[in-house]
Amino acid sequence: MDDAASDIHPEVPPSSTGCAECDEHGGWWVHLRRCAACGHIGCCDDSLGRHATAHWEQTGHRVIQSFEPGEDWFWDYGAEAMIDGPELAPPHAHLPSQGVPGPRDRVPGDWQRQLAAARRADG
Repeated sequence: MDDAASDIHPEVPPSSTGCAECDEHGGWWVHLRRCAACGHIGCCDDSLGRHATAHWEQTGHRVIQSFEPGEDWFWDYGAEAMIDGPELAPPHAHLPSQGVPGPRDRVPGDWQRQLAAARRADG
């Protein structure tokens, strides 16, 4: 945890209440993750964009926390392990009204088919 601890900044608020890249392009996500270093909100690896992992690959910010209501777990990409971490600045999750997947008004009717096709393409 020593290396990961330096990449957690509890005072930094989240960048938004939705995936920054998906919001920019009108996309949708399955679950949201928050960068513990800079507050960037990205979508999870089950989402088509996988923007939380892309953020780690681009910045080296290795620790994320779930940004889902009722979840407070941390993941360290560098160690490929769950870790403990401090309470981060609020808000701690997206609004429940966003839905999962979300946001509700942008989720296509065939979202499950799209995710299954993406998983098959990944092999």
